[in-house]
Order: sequence, then structure tokens, then C-alpha cells
Amino acid sequence: MSVDHHKKPFDEGTIAKLDIFEDYAEAWLPTFVMAGHPRVAIFDLFAGPGYDANGNPGSSIRSLRVIKGQIGNILTRGVKVELHFNEFNQRKAKILKAACDEYLVRNPDVSRAVTISISSEDFDVCFRRLEPHIGIAPSLVYLDQSGIKAIRRDYFGALEGKTHTDFLYFVSSSYFWRFGDKAEFKLYLDIDLEQAKADPYFFVHRHVLDRIKATLPGQTKLKLYPFSIKKGANIYGIIFGATHVAAVEKFLRIAWKRNEINGEANFDIDRDLSKDQPDLWGEKPLTKLEAFERDVCEAVLQGKIRNNREALEFAYSRGHIGTHASDVLQKMRKESLISFEGRSPLVTYDKVFKEKRIIAYEVETHGSK
Repeated sequence: MSVDHHKKPFDEGTIAKLDIFEDYAEAWLPTFVMAGHPRVAIFDLFAGPGYDANGNPGSSIRSLRVIKGQIGNILTRGVKVELHFNEFNQRKAKILKAACDEYLVRNPDVSRAVTISISSEDFDVCFRRLEPHIGIAPSLVYLDQSGIKAIRRDYFGALEGKTHTDFLYFVSSSYFWRFGDKAEFKLYLDIDLEQAKADPYFFVHRHVLDRIKATLPGQTKLKLYPFSIKKGANIYGIIFGATHVAAVEKFLRIAWKRNEINGEANFDIDRDLSKDQPDLWGEKPLTKLEAFERDVCEAVLQGKIRNNREALEFAYSRGHIGTHASDVLQKMRKESLISFEGRSPLVTYDKVFKEKRIIAYEVETHGSK
């Protein structure tokens, strides 16, 4: 029998997940509002009743709160925000409708900008009905499932082909660790359980993501990033997906702001805090940031990173933000390993993709090491 998570207050892990959802919506919405798009859409297909037992807002009410934060710009530019909420449990769907209605009564300016459709359907039925509408206007999709039902290849395949669409999946990754060898689980996602169990349990969400990536077309433009969430003994996680580099920049900045150690979990997933002491062979294990610094340095010296665009794309490919690569490049110049024009290596989204300022990095043949 499934547990009703809405009968009790949200736990720390759920709050972490919802905070990331809201942070991303806050970064996503103004991009399209200020760009002059007449419509934007948010699809929240496991919406819940709106609040937990203590009145803490869930994803649907948080979406309304994000809209409230941009309401001046939205109304000035005449943007319409379409909200599609689905909650399978009919009782909870009625509670959700009442919660949304009450929010709009208290915020009549928001009611002028939004249209809300609330359904109570099985996820598959709802997804098939709404899928043709996703991406017609810039779309943000939340799949905040309790379990793994939305992880099937055909759902990812449908979203992979969308333009102007960003999504955040929530996956109960621990289920695959416990039941991944069962036939019913393999129908959703057939992960290599032997390979997964060769690594620490905390990495299970990474393995889920790797398996999903393996199911995508070879030439896909879709970029996927994980954020693992520890809740008690279980590991859950968010999978963020987008095709546009601006979306990748937004999500990675949010993730690294949440955890400056690894930008990938709400806990010390790689045990980096314990890596300040040498191992049995007298070598100090590298933290995630230290390993990235080594990799950037080697890539530059080997001619694999020749300019700021390549440096930024390298950072994104490793789940890092441009600042991390910039720090390495500044250090390399200080050590006379490389030279470049100007004071900054310009490893930022704005410089590379908006202003299109590309500067070359020259390897110094007589630099110190």
C-alpha cells in the first residue's frame, strides 16, 4: 500500500526538492516574459493537494508564487501563463482546486495573468493528452512522481523531441537498487544492477541517469543533469533536462548554490569533506573540484580547450559552472602556463553566447609547473 505523503509535513528532502523546483521556475519564467513571448506554460502532472499537513506549499502553489513575483512584468507585457495541474487522487484534486482558487482570490493580479486547468487522471492518460501542447509555448514540465512510473523511455523520448521545453523529473532511485532486477522494473528502465552495485549505494541516482542517457538518440541535443537527494536511508533524485544552453546555465548555478561542495546532491555524495588526509599510499584523494581543476589544466595544455567557449562547454559537460573553469585558467596564467588577452578568461554564458566574445588561450612553452 502506498504512503500518503501529504498527511504529514514535508520532510527535509522534500523541501530540498521543492526549493530546487521553485528556484528554477524563478530563473525560467522571466527569461520568456522579458523576451516578449505571448504565452508560457507550466505542466505539473503530479501536483498534490497544494499544501502539506502544516500548510507548507507544494509545487503548484509555489508556481503561483513565482508568477506573483513576476506579475508586474507579466501584466505589462501581456503574457498569459497557462498552468496545467494533474492530481490522480480526486479528493486531493478538489483540495488543490480550492487552494488555487483561494490563492487567486487573495492575489487578483495573478488571476488576471493565469489560466489553470486541473485534472484528475492517471499519469499516462494525462501525459498523452497534454503532450501535443508541451513546447508549443515555452514550457516547464514537473514530473514530481512518488516512485518510477514516469521514467519510461517513451516519456523521455516525447520530451526529448520538444523545443522550448525544460523539465525536472523526480525519481525514487533507491527503488532500482532494491528491485531493479525485477521484470516489472525493467519495463520502466533496465539499469545494469551489477554495475550499479559495484559503486557505493549513494551513486544510484547517477546510474539511473546514465541509463536514461543511453536510451536517447545519438545526435540528441538534450542535456541531462542529476541532483541526488538523501531522505533517511533512501536516495531519490531530480533529473533536469533541457536543450538550450541558457537553461543548463541556470540549473547548474542553482545546483552549485545549493551545495558548493559538489553541486549534485543535498549531501556529501563523494565524501569530499573526508579527503583532506592522505590515503594508505600517502596520496590525497581529489575532491570533485580538485579533479575538475586537474582535468581543465590537462585539457588546456593538450590543446583540447583553446578558447573561452570550449572552456565553458567543457565545464557544462562535467556538470560545473563557468566560474570553476575561470578560476583554473586564472591560476594557470598566474603560473605562466598560459596567456590570454585581457584581465578575465571570459568563461561566462553572457560573454560566450550573448556577446559572442571569443578569446584564445595560448600555452606558454616555458611556463612553470
